[in-house]
Amino acid sequence: MADTDAHPITVAIERRIDPLRTAEATSWMQAGTDLATAFPGFLGSGWVRAGEDSDLWYMLYRFRDIATLEGWETSAQRQWWLDSGRPFAREERVERRTGIEGWFDAPLALHVETRSGTDATTQTVQQPVPVAPPRWKQAVTIWVGFFPTNLLASWLLGFVPGFAEIPLPLRVLATTLLLTPVMTYAVLPWVTRLLRPWLQRPPRSRKASP
Repeated sequence: MADTDAHPITVAIERRIDPLRTAEATSWMQAGTDLATAFPGFLGSGWVRAGEDSDLWYMLYRFRDIATLEGWETSAQRQWWLDSGRPFAREERVERRTGIEGWFDAPLALHVETRSGTDATTQTVQQPVPVAPPRWKQAVTIWVGFFPTNLLASWLLGFVPGFAEIPLPLRVLATTLLLTPVMTYAVLPWVTRLLRPWLQRPPRSRKASP
C-alpha cells in the first residue's frame, strides 16, 4: 500500500475579512503566499474572493507531502503572518485534500475546522465529500487553461529578439518556467472555479434497455 503521507496535500482555507480593510487584506494574503514560496515542498497557491460584496475570501495552497506542509504550518514565519492579520481576518474553515483532485473539489468539503474569534479551540466537522470529477474532465479543464495561456506566451515571446534562435530545450525551459506559476497561481484556480458546475455535474443515469 502506498504511503499517503508522500502524496501532495492541497489546503483550502475560508476566512472572513473586514470589508473596510480589503486593501490591507490583499497585501496580507500576498505576503502569506510570498512567505510560503520559500519553504521546501511548496507547489503553488492562490486566493479568491467569494464576490465583490462578500467578506468571504478563499485561500488555496499545496505542498509536496504532509511533512513539508507541517513544516510551513508550524513555522514561526507563518505564525507571525497569522498574528499580523488577526485584526481584520478571521479563519472560518479549513480543508485538506490529497492528489490533483484537491484543485477540483468544491471548497471546504472535508475535515472542516471551525474557530470562533481568536479562540484557539477547534472543532472538526465531517461534511459530505463530492465525488472528484472524472479524469477526462480534469484533463479538459487543464487544457482549457493551458492552451490559450501557452498560445499567448508563444506569440509574445516571438517578439523577443533572438528568442527563435535559442536552442529548443532552452526555449522550452524558459517557457515552462514562465507558465508554471501563471497556471498555478492564476489560470488553473480561475478555470476550475469557472467550470465548477460542469465539473461537479453528476453523470446521467443510463436507462435500462427494454
